Amino acid sequence: MNKASIDEIRHRFDNDVDRFSSLETGQMTTQDAAIVLDHIANSARRTTPHAKRLLDLGCGAGNFALKLSQTFAFDEIALVDLSTPMLDRAVERLSAATTARLVPQAADLRAVELPTEHYDIVVAAAVLHHLRTEEEWLAVFTKIFRSLRPGGSFWIWDLVEHDIPGIQEEMWHVYGAFLASLRGDAYRDHVYAYIAYEDSPRSIPFQLSTLTRAGFGAVDVVHKSGCFAALSATRNSFPRH
Repeated sequence: MNKASIDEIRHRFDNDVDRFSSLETGQMTTQDAAIVLDHIANSARRTTPHAKRLLDLGCGAGNFALKLSQTFAFDEIALVDLSTPMLDRAVERLSAATTARLVPQAADLRAVELPTEHYDIVVAAAVLHHLRTEEEWLAVFTKIFRSLRPGGSFWIWDLVEHDIPGIQEEMWHVYGAFLASLRGDAYRDHVYAYIAYEDSPRSIPFQLSTLTRAGFGAVDVVHKSGCFAALSATRNSFPRH
């Protein structure tokens, strides 16, 4: 089927700001969203302890930037999102929570220009599944790699596919039960429909392989729950123990 255009995706998010504005629940339709906020913040603290510059790609209403700001004393937080209302909410929330310089930009992550070796941490939550082709995935990962300082870290939280059909069927079934438990079968079907129209998730093996092709030295899985996974990659590799 034909996939949604960037303008269609932007329009939906322009009208869905409140659902993305809670640290207690994270994005409601993602499994373990609040748990992953903690996992990524705590893992980033251990991986990149002296981080001063954060880039939040697809920042939404700012949940991950807010959570990381509770752990780090950032000097600069760059926020990128398609949706101007989402960016406005993120800036509003972060302005009340941090003294970091905020740099918001309404842009598609495929087209946004990033400075070289500038950020200590980059986070991309529930945004990469909008990429379509393998070339787009590699180009975005390469751009993120180049934007990180040596020793910097990249954190992903997103919808994923599974390469083995039976596992995909089981995880999709589990996700459907989760959605129905929130608001019933009609809500499950609504979420299924916009995922089919808007999203192009890729598997964990694909993403880890593509991160390595982009130049990252160490890649890992931080968390997985059903059709969602948190991944990490660092600009420098670490010695094995």
